[in-house]
Amino acid sequence: MVQETEGTFNIDGASLYTKTWLPDGPIKAKMIMFHGFSDHIGRYYGFFPYLAERGIAVYGVDQRGWGRSVKKDSDKGKSGPTARVLADMAAFIRTQLPSDVPVFVLGHSMGGGQVLTLASTPEYDDLIKQIRGWVLESPLVGISPEVQPSWLTVASGRLASHVMPHFRLYRPIPPEDVTRDPEVQASISADELMHNYGTLEGLAAMLDRTSGLSSGKFILSSHVKSLFMTHGTADKTTSFDETKKWFARNEAKIPDARFKAFEGFAHQLHADPGKEEFYEDVANWILERSGTKGPKVAVEAHL
Repeated sequence: MVQETEGTFNIDGASLYTKTWLPDGPIKAKMIMFHGFSDHIGRYYGFFPYLAERGIAVYGVDQRGWGRSVKKDSDKGKSGPTARVLADMAAFIRTQLPSDVPVFVLGHSMGGGQVLTLASTPEYDDLIKQIRGWVLESPLVGISPEVQPSWLTVASGRLASHVMPHFRLYRPIPPEDVTRDPEVQASISADELMHNYGTLEGLAAMLDRTSGLSSGKFILSSHVKSLFMTHGTADKTTSFDETKKWFARNEAKIPDARFKAFEGFAHQLHADPGKEEFYEDVANWILERSGTKGPKVAVEAHL
């Protein structure tokens, strides 16, 4: 029986919602998870319970500006500049360090771009050294052509972010671009925690991180030991091609690197038809680097 626990993580004036999924038996590895834009940790369905049933403890946080960490309307999308985002992430990761079992970090979409930025920031080398492996699900390395903003929109937004950093923009992502599963599409439309707002400051920072990753400006730390990058070939939100290019540029620098393309999958590999393959791949990859494969577990329905 998986043990699910809710809590809070307090940092620099913010009280962030957390949730933990713990195995009923011994913990073989830990995975710390960072979600995507207008997302929250309650939307990963059977993925986290599945990992816990395989012996992997999962630690998730609704990041600043998102999900249940939003306490009032003005909090929506107020994630802050990149320095703030990375500081929050690093502090949350440190709650599980040092550890007597291997620690892994997973980022999805916007969270994947954040994770790669963190792993490319020398200021956090001491933390990076302690992470056994990094898992990226459809990371925001580049924006899909279907939703790519014009250069004028980007330039205007960046300029305005310095004048009105907390001005909010409504940036909904069509549910049908996120997953091919009609049931999940309906649940996205009905989810009041998915507010789809971003501040000019937060959106500009997200675009800057994306540009830094896709251009090669951000140099991955030499302390990254293992990396597993995954992406659906039919993703209409983040760019499969840019993710593949990033991996090709960095593969030789990483002692243990793997890229897997999920043919025909949409943006949320964890919520798309065929998700069982993604669940199992991530669990096996983590457990193989933790010295064990763990028991075989059936994947249950996601909703």
